[in-house]
Amino acid sequence: MADKVDLKKQERGYFTALTKGWEEIFLPPFPYLMVDGRGPPGGQDYTAALSALYPAAYALKFFSKQELGRDYAVPVLEGLWWSDRLDAYADDRREEWCWTLMLMVPRWITAEHLAQALARKAATRRQAADLSAVRQAMLDEGRCLQHFHLGPFAAEAPKLAELHKQIMPARGLTFAGHHHEIYLSDPRRTAPEKLRTILRQPVRSA
Repeated sequence: MADKVDLKKQERGYFTALTKGWEEIFLPPFPYLMVDGRGPPGGQDYTAALSALYPAAYALKFFSKQELGRDYAVPVLEGLWWSDRLDAYADDRREEWCWTLMLMVPRWITAEHLAQALARKAATRRQAADLSAVRQAMLDEGRCLQHFHLGPFAAEAPKLAELHKQIMPARGLTFAGHHHEIYLSDPRRTAPEKLRTILRQPVRSA
């Protein structure tokens, strides 16, 4: 069996960002496991999504190791965030937030592999959560602006306001996708002031 693949190291440029200013990067498409939902982070639907996403991810990892002879480490959690009304963020109306929680998977993984892994998982008595909401899809963001954020999630708002109202207009750019966050720290085990998050926004010429 080949060595275990660490996507965080293999795709190092994807999981790193500048600590000062907003840098421009270009990202090729990547495959992900995804679960869609709506409501506040940490709410009932959000928690249920995590309870499906991680078991599916590990079922797929073990399937790949056993059936394909290729092992990999499950990477960090990521999320896409948006709202049908743009002012829902400014007004902190979290019940209106929409999201997609995601975990990157290696390029050799296919939707058929996921289906087989989930079918095998469903056949075991250890399976409790409903994994039917988990899907595999490509995320194709291309041109992006990104920034490394150190601190609590609540402190992101001024940086995003700067991006939306100053940086993007000054560079002649507009939105080309949903707000993207890469969670380099586990909020369950990390003090808010030490949380490390990459803030990423797909863009295109206005």
